Amino acid sequence: MNISFIVLTYNRTDALLAVLRALSTQCDARHEILIADDGSSPEQVKTLLQHCPVFSCPVRHIWHPDVGFTAAQARNMAARLAQGDYLIFLDGDCIPNKSFVAQHTRLAQPGFFVNGSRILLSTKLSCQVISGAVDLQKCSVFFWLGARLRGDVNKLLHLLPWPSSLFRVKQTFRWRGIRSCNFGLWRNDFISVNGFDESFQGWGHEDADLVLRLHHLGLHRKNGFMATEVFHLWHLENKRDRESVNKLTVTKRINTNLVMAEKGLQELDTAVSVKITQLH
Repeated sequence: MNISFIVLTYNRTDALLAVLRALSTQCDARHEILIADDGSSPEQVKTLLQHCPVFSCPVRHIWHPDVGFTAAQARNMAARLAQGDYLIFLDGDCIPNKSFVAQHTRLAQPGFFVNGSRILLSTKLSCQVISGAVDLQKCSVFFWLGARLRGDVNKLLHLLPWPSSLFRVKQTFRWRGIRSCNFGLWRNDFISVNGFDESFQGWGHEDADLVLRLHHLGLHRKNGFMATEVFHLWHLENKRDRESVNKLTVTKRINTNLVMAEKGLQELDTAVSVKITQLH
């Protein structure tokens, strides 16, 4: 199975590099990395190009101009270029655990999408990770226990093994725990629902809308807890002035049979100035 990792970023290259370092030790020739850049500044892009870690698979940087929060469009642009059979979406501030790639590969199954989980890091630990003082891939059980006691992490699910299928599958749509910062699905299924819906403006719930439309397509949600955890670096919250409007849109769609995004892959604006750079 060939996997395309789509990593969303915006003006936070120090965090992105930490994510890429963690992926670089797990990826091989069956994989590719597509960095979906929602308009980072030239200085941020230059830092990425200079310090991107070495991969044994192709790495491409897909950039479009900064016109506000357009994460759905950035992800769709990268997905359109993806060559893998399977897509895994990551945010550029969510560091995969040391078995992330293997676990997502294990959980991938036709007829399902995988909703990953995350572990929140404190401001202090986030700074240590970004600076390189702490390598989360090499931390021992004792480190994690101490971090939990100090309040530097909110849970320790990544330390606990769990059977591949027990209690993972959800038959119906549920809001709880939907996160596009750690999400896997077959590329053909993503195309069948027309990708993320770019009609959602500002932060909030375009990921829930994607999950709802996948359910309408007939797919089932498989939760990736105790397997596909990512470590979410601390940051200030995005403005959420559109959250209630976006949530209302999803709520109205629950009792419909809507599958296709109103404005998605098929409607991508070819006039947008997109810059694609091959890093490896």
